[in-house]
Order: sequence, then structure tokens, then C-alpha cells
Amino acid sequence: MKTLIFNGSPRKNGDTVSLINIVLENLRGKYKIINVYDNDININPCIDCRYCWESEGCCINDGMQEIYKYIEECDNILIASPIYFSELTGALLNIGSRLQTYFCARFFRKEKPIKKAKKGAVIVVGGGDDNINKAYDTACCLLRHMNVYDILPVVFSHNTNNKPVKEDETALLGVKSILRYFNE
Repeated sequence: MKTLIFNGSPRKNGDTVSLINIVLENLRGKYKIINVYDNDININPCIDCRYCWESEGCCINDGMQEIYKYIEECDNILIASPIYFSELTGALLNIGSRLQTYFCARFFRKEKPIKKAKKGAVIVVGGGDDNINKAYDTACCLLRHMNVYDILPVVFSHNTNNKPVKEDETALLGVKSILRYFNE
């Protein structure tokens, strides 16, 4: 079993990473983490060149090519992100824009770009106003483009400005549900 984890947090030891680490402690199989703020990943956002309207893949030759391969072969995908202004982080959205190739395969070229169905989950963390719907909807949209249609309800921790995620029992129970689901 293989799991792909998109970590949308710029903080290496923040609340989002705390929940990811709990997942990793009990996750079966292999996994790959994409730390979207890591300068070494070398992934550019989509430039709307429209290459993928007629051709498979993406013409931008960067670190995303390796991620495309892992998307095709993995069984589970987790998107974990802090919430900034009720949305996933900008760096995560930049990488998400490169999933445009899958959209174009389906809608312009009438192809199924990813054959293997996957399980998916979303973790969002924030200190703000409890508005998680937009971030969750965006994450679900990204997951569907990676052939994930069986998505667990969102796991979220809000009020992290006042209470660390490790003390949020609801979020910790949600992470356990992700583990049960992914490890089936």
C-alpha cells in the first residue's frame, strides 16, 4: 500500500505537521510526503500553456513529474493544510494547479488519466473563524482530479491560536478514523 501526503504547511513543527506525524506513526505501507514549502521540490504552478489540452502530461519538466508517477500508483491521498483566509495555503494551490493535466485529459481529450481509484482524506488546521468549507471543497476538488471519489469527512482543528492541536480530542479522533480507513 502506498500513500501520498501533501503537506501545505510552511511550519516544519506546526499543528498541521503534528497531525501528519500521528498519521505516519501508524500508517501501513510506504508513503511519500510533498512538503509544498520545501525549496528543494522545484515545482512551478500551471502557466496555462494548454499543452495538456491535446497531449498527455505536462510540458513543464520539474519535480511534478515524480509526483504524477506517485499519484498513478498510490492507494491513498491525504491533503493536510493550514487555512489562510478560509482557503488552503497558496503553495499548495500552486501545486494543485498542476493537476490541470488530469482535468484536460477528461474534458478535452476524453481520456481517463488515472486508472486506479484511490481513498482520500483532508486535514485542515486554523486559528480563525471556523470557516473550513471553502478549504475542504477545494481539497476535495483536487482529490477528485487524482481519481479520489471516496473521501472521508474533513478532519479539522480550529482555535489553534489558543489550544494546540495535540489537545484537540475531536481532531485526534478524526486522525484515527483516517488511519482505519487508509489501513483497511
